[in-house]
Amino acid sequence: MPTAPEPSLDSGPDDADPAADGRTARRQRNRDLVVDAALELFAEGMLQPGAAEVAERSGVSLRSVYRYFDDTDALIRAAVQRSIDKVRPLFELEGLGEGPVADRVARIVAGRVRLHEEVAPMVRANLQRAPTNEILRETQEGNWAALRRQVEAMFEPELAALEPAAAAEVAAALDVLLGFHSIEHLRRSAGLSPEQTRRTLVRAVGAVLAIP
Repeated sequence: MPTAPEPSLDSGPDDADPAADGRTARRQRNRDLVVDAALELFAEGMLQPGAAEVAERSGVSLRSVYRYFDDTDALIRAAVQRSIDKVRPLFELEGLGEGPVADRVARIVAGRVRLHEEVAPMVRANLQRAPTNEILRETQEGNWAALRRQVEAMFEPELAALEPAAAAEVAAALDVLLGFHSIEHLRRSAGLSPEQTRRTLVRAVGAVLAIP
């Protein structure tokens, strides 16, 4: 007569420790609070918040902040990544190179102004630390390169009609106009509203592309 199989020693779904799960969830919640607090401080103009400021804003103890992050650079990296993840859809534009050139200008300008409104606090903080932080510098350079490729793809029909040297110059000019620093200048130094910034950039990009 066959004997019944012995019970498996492997832990199944019902063997999970609710207390351990609760501690893990609480740790993740607190870590998220710390990262969100850093992003709030960026938005308020504190580009290099210390652990004490982050702890006070998040309501998480200073000791816990250091338990979740080895140093402030690690915290900044996490905050930058969280911000990028939140706005990643804004980095994307559909129909690159498709449609009348005036429509493409309007679409890419609107997208860049909208992107700036969302990421400016994070980018300002990133620019402060990138020169001495390789990970932040690589992230920043990767984002700039992706946005340059987007410009080239959006205006590929116009660039393809030019001699290579001229195409490179026009692409570089468009990249500058549509880049973070140009929009930052218009918004902060020139004091333009988002709508005024949009109209200004449409004019400038249209001029570079010689749109009548």
